[in-house]
Amino acid sequence: LGMFSELKFPVPWGHVAAKAWGPSEGHPVLCLHGWLDNANTFDKLIPLLPRGCYYVAMDFSGHGLSSHRPAGCPYHFLDYVTDVCRVAAALQWRRFTLMGHTFHSLIVFISPQFCFLYPEMVDKLILLESLGFLLAPEDTEAWLKSKRRVIDRLLSLEAKQQTPKARSPEAALQRLLEANSHLTAEGGAILLQRGATETPAG
Repeated sequence: LGMFSELKFPVPWGHVAAKAWGPSEGHPVLCLHGWLDNANTFDKLIPLLPRGCYYVAMDFSGHGLSSHRPAGCPYHFLDYVTDVCRVAAALQWRRFTLMGHTFHSLIVFISPQFCFLYPEMVDKLILLESLGFLLAPEDTEAWLKSKRRVIDRLLSLEAKQQTPKARSPEAALQRLLEANSHLTAEGGAILLQRGATETPAG
C-alpha cells in the first residue's frame, strides 16, 4: 500500500484533491485529516492497515492541494461536511468507512458530525486522537433536520446549475412577480433595474 494515486474532484470554486491507496474495487474508506493538516497525515498509517481496502484521503478545501474558497468566504464546519458529501458523490460511494483525525472547528468534530447527519452512508467510524460529537438529546432532532436540509439543498441546487436563461424585460418582471406575491409591478420593475443584466439575447 505504499504506492498512491492523486485524485481531483471538481467543485464550484475549483477542485478538492485527494490521495488514494489500494484497489479501487476494495472496501471504501474515506480518510479525513486534522486541523491545518492535509492528506499526507495518513502516509505512514495507510501501509500498516489491512490490504483489500480502497483508502481515499481528501484535502479539505483550503488545505493541501485543494482549492481555497473565494476570498472573503469563511470556512464553516458545515462546509467541511459538505466537502465530504461532494467527494463521496464523485466516488459514487453509497456506504463507506469513515476514518477521521482530530479536526477541531471550535468544539465540533467533522467525522462524527457527518455520521450523525448521514448515518445511512457510514458503516464504521474510526476516530484517531479525537472525541465524539456531543449534542444535548433534546436538541438532536431539530439540529439534524435543519443542518441536513441546508447541505442537501445546496448540493441539489449545484447539480441543477444551468446557464441563466435570457428573457425579455416583460417576461423577467412577470417571473419575478409570480415568485414574490407581495411585490407590486412598480416595485418589481425597480428591483429589476439593478437585479437583472441586459445581454444581446435578452
